Amino acid sequence: MFFPLRVVAVVAFTAAALAAPKANPDWCNEDTAPFQIRLAYAGDSGMAVSWNTKQKLANPTVYFSRNGILNRFARSDISATYPTSSTYNNHVVITGLKSDTTYYYMPECGNQTYTFKTARRAGSSTEFSFAMVGDMGTFGPDGLSTTVGKGASNPLKPGEKTTIESLMTLKDSYDFVWHVGDIAYADAWLKEEKAGYISPVNKTDGGAEYDKILNEFYGQVAQISSIRPYMVGPGNHEANCDNGSELDICLPGQLNFTGYRAHWNMPSAESGGVENFWYSWDHGSVHFIQFNTETDFPNAPDEPGGEGGEDAGPFAPSGSQLAWLKKDLASVDRKKTPWVIASGHRPWYVSTTECLECQAAFEPFLLQYGVDLVLHGHKHFYERHAAVDNGTAQEIDANPTAPWYIVNGAAGHYDGLDTPSLPYVPTSRKVISVYGWSLFTVHNCTHLSTQFIASGNSSILDTATLIKDRTCYRQGDFK
Repeated sequence: MFFPLRVVAVVAFTAAALAAPKANPDWCNEDTAPFQIRLAYAGDSGMAVSWNTKQKLANPTVYFSRNGILNRFARSDISATYPTSSTYNNHVVITGLKSDTTYYYMPECGNQTYTFKTARRAGSSTEFSFAMVGDMGTFGPDGLSTTVGKGASNPLKPGEKTTIESLMTLKDSYDFVWHVGDIAYADAWLKEEKAGYISPVNKTDGGAEYDKILNEFYGQVAQISSIRPYMVGPGNHEANCDNGSELDICLPGQLNFTGYRAHWNMPSAESGGVENFWYSWDHGSVHFIQFNTETDFPNAPDEPGGEGGEDAGPFAPSGSQLAWLKKDLASVDRKKTPWVIASGHRPWYVSTTECLECQAAFEPFLLQYGVDLVLHGHKHFYERHAAVDNGTAQEIDANPTAPWYIVNGAAGHYDGLDTPSLPYVPTSRKVISVYGWSLFTVHNCTHLSTQFIASGNSSILDTATLIKDRTCYRQGDFK
């Protein structure tokens, strides 16, 4: 079945006293076994659990509990595929959960129990950390490895850890991962074939190589996404099968962000957003916002006629995304969530080509509503900037009024890394061209710090702290 539109599952939720059905009913087989398991926050008291199977499920079901007995369950009717996909995407949302609480869970027909921890209660002042990655592709012989094809660069050194391995090593240091676009790089399949890196050039394989690379990535990242919420945003490499180069060879299931829309289940329904493109959620003292720099705003680069050549979208009526962003920002209770952190894939403060159409669309709202931190990927290096107000830098340790900007698209993929040319833009404060990811720690309502962690050995190569001069409120000071 074609998956033309992301749909959030409507679930049944049983009381603890009710008996759950068998976690492994008699009809389970290798085609109904769950894999590519992934989590995402779903509002203040929910968790989205998704997984893939080789066969369509009648009513995807997740068994869960707080004590490991798995005597509660939630289910949906969302088990969908699309042309060229070899699997079915199954989505269930568990509701009515307690915040900041560990639960055990297992998708039906599974043979392993996992755990997740629900979001911290909005307004909680407890310190927490989250991980951010950008532009992370498949690792191994179909992606980034110790060898490269013609035109690629920066192979992994023998024994060097990948970003996924580094994230797993430090998995106890963060609550969730935020992947801010460019996921898997399955659209590099033809480039890799032309470079002699993988199998001979074959443009008539029915999308098999693209599907293979997607599934390899989803399998690799599942070791993280099955135990930590894995929040995602759209990047240009999710748009189609060949990054806009040869759209005529892309089959219907490999155009218009189809795989991205089908695989993930972000909390757009809970936040008034649209599919996996724009949405928001609260976590402790932070209101997080994902916006879409690819489509659905004036002169969007990935829309028909855009400079990206992706011929994708739009996914909502004209003006919807910006109206949503304005409304979402205006509704934030800064006593409850004093920090606002936003992310969009393409940067406009960066020491290489900027997305000026993105800046024109989004920056006015980010300034108007006092967003504290903006995260980007897209460029394959790490660049920490000052806080910036329409091109004017404000230092982050001096109570800036403008957002602090960080670009990190250095997680690693087939093409390797880039290094911007000197001179760097005036707002730039640190540039690193090493595979790595970012760890952010929200200490309290006035201090938020970051570390850039080199994936190869998990060493810290950069650190900085944003300092705000404001009053910290306690839980009893707001409703």
